[in-house]
Amino acid sequence: MTGRVSFDFAGSTALVTGGTSGIGHATATLLRDSGAHVTITGTRPGPADYDVDLSGMDYRQLTLTDADGVDTLAESFTTLDILINNAGANFPGGLDEATGEGFTASVELNLLAPFRLTERLYGALKASPAEGGPSVVVLGSMAAIRAVPVVPGYGAAKAGLLSLTRSLAARWAPDGIRINAVVPGVVATRMTAPMDYVPEIKQWQIDHIPLGRFARPEEIASPILYLCSADASYSIGSAIVVDGGYSVF
Repeated sequence: MTGRVSFDFAGSTALVTGGTSGIGHATATLLRDSGAHVTITGTRPGPADYDVDLSGMDYRQLTLTDADGVDTLAESFTTLDILINNAGANFPGGLDEATGEGFTASVELNLLAPFRLTERLYGALKASPAEGGPSVVVLGSMAAIRAVPVVPGYGAAKAGLLSLTRSLAARWAPDGIRINAVVPGVVATRMTAPMDYVPEIKQWQIDHIPLGRFARPEEIASPILYLCSADASYSIGSAIVVDGGYSVF
């Protein structure tokens, strides 16, 4: 007995930003393996520039803060069933987020850019015939609900995304578009890998997680797909926390 949920997204179209690594790649892979036609974005020239399996996915090079690039990508979709706003980063460009420049850069990347893409895709989402309605899932962060002093811009942006999720969910509900969020805890990805070089910080994080370990990307991908499925047709404006107990300890 495995107790695992299976999904059927045959015939669905999905866009996953930052689908080349971490949570984004795990989500794109699960969508692909569940029958969806998946488009992913990444910052490198092409899929061959990555050392992960991107087969069966359409690749689009995109810098999320490039407004023209976002517009071009959005205009390429006449209909879209699923949008996963996953791409983002802390310390953008290596900047200190406690400075005005670094804070602004982080908010532009992690809040304004996903809003711009989502807003540009409104028409394509509204045109979706998906059972249960088209779905937008926003990736939040523990930094939105707990103090993380080293990345104030990232935390502020992620908190803004949760507010945006609720507001857009209410605004677009009459059009049948469902918007929800998933808030991961600490996940073993490239973004958290630098903690391997600072063992005391990594151990402090693990000690704060009742389950005693970081999440695997696929453990975040499954709740994301649930929110995209017809089984979640009555869910809007929600934020599912998947953190191993981090936020309650």
